[in-house]
Amino acid sequence: MSQKDSVCSRSYFVVVMVFVHVYILNVLALLLYVYYTSDSVHSPPDSSASTVPGQEANTRRELSEPERGAKLQQDAAFGRLHRLEGIKVGHMQKVNLIPNKVHYLKTLSLKPLLFEIANFLSEEECKVVIHLAKLKGLQESQIMPSDLQQEAIDEMDISKEEIFNLLDYNQDGQLQMKEVLTHTRFGDGVWITPENIREIYTGLKADPDGNGLLSLEEFKQLNTHAFQTYLRQRGVQKTELVRNSKHTWLYQGEGAHQILRTIRHRVIRLTQLPAEIVEHSEPLQVVKYDQGGHYHAHHDSGPIYAETSCFHTKLVTNGSTPLETSCRYVTVLFYLNNVSEGGETAFPVADNRTYNELSLMQNDVDLRDTRQNCKRANLLVKPVQGTALFWYNYLSDGEGLCFVAGSLPHIFIT
Repeated sequence: MSQKDSVCSRSYFVVVMVFVHVYILNVLALLLYVYYTSDSVHSPPDSSASTVPGQEANTRRELSEPERGAKLQQDAAFGRLHRLEGIKVGHMQKVNLIPNKVHYLKTLSLKPLLFEIANFLSEEECKVVIHLAKLKGLQESQIMPSDLQQEAIDEMDISKEEIFNLLDYNQDGQLQMKEVLTHTRFGDGVWITPENIREIYTGLKADPDGNGLLSLEEFKQLNTHAFQTYLRQRGVQKTELVRNSKHTWLYQGEGAHQILRTIRHRVIRLTQLPAEIVEHSEPLQVVKYDQGGHYHAHHDSGPIYAETSCFHTKLVTNGSTPLETSCRYVTVLFYLNNVSEGGETAFPVADNRTYNELSLMQNDVDLRDTRQNCKRANLLVKPVQGTALFWYNYLSDGEGLCFVAGSLPHIFIT
């Protein structure tokens, strides 16, 4: 990998992700629920009523703590999850997260609905989190592919015709390179590039006419997992994985370090979600990206398999319903240190009118590849110590009710 290709990821930095699991009542409850209007703690009805530093504005009365708690409980009871208003890109709104201190949310995009909060963590809090992560010990975020993984994949009962039809997105009877690329990042987690595809085609003599397309008959000549097998035989480097980083998880529940508990309570005030939902979320994930580290474009939430759906009725995972999975309603990400260059969080399709993964691959340009095309993303956010990013992983129907079965609105890169 050239130095130019890795400019977006070659600087060392640490980030923390708080993945908030939320649990949504079923569709019937949503249909029966009659939405009621109420005052907004965070946002005025239009941008003229916003409060920005050094500027007075007319804002509606904030709810008291008892009122806010009652409203959140009523929202959760009917399956309605609180959702902040973005208004427009660049909009600023005041939030009270810490006594005697004012924070401002800046809208960075509307799809995904994404906010930036400066000074969300203090320098001392950042240092404590890094220290606790080092004490816990960091491990590789993604292990190298193993023969056991390959054996498990080989045991899947699926024909080559079925695999071909799955890959053939436009159903034209031929596999284009970008159709192959879309489906080769699953399983063992090797990130295959167009150059890899051409190398594999040549090595396996898979494309005798050299047109870059595979017919069904040509595909049948390949081993089901020929691509991954070929790469494994020639050797796979860490830089060729979907994710190249180290991480650990820090417990934030009762009895945890006071600063970790303080951060979780701050997240509750920021998201305006019921405390019991946030308390049942995942622990803090502390991620370290060394020089050359990356995490290619990915969805931050959603069912792992097509047969499953985001359908939440309980605060804990229900093992008796394998076709239902818990999903991340919101993500809060903290930057724990500054960097001199690189390390941006990239949102390749932020505020695109539509999203189609195949459109991200044009010829040899793959916008999902952070090693080569990080700078081409619609939105890049540079790490600043103490700053937080906060975004919703799901769309809303305009009344705070979430779509939990549709397509995800975005992908993002860290």
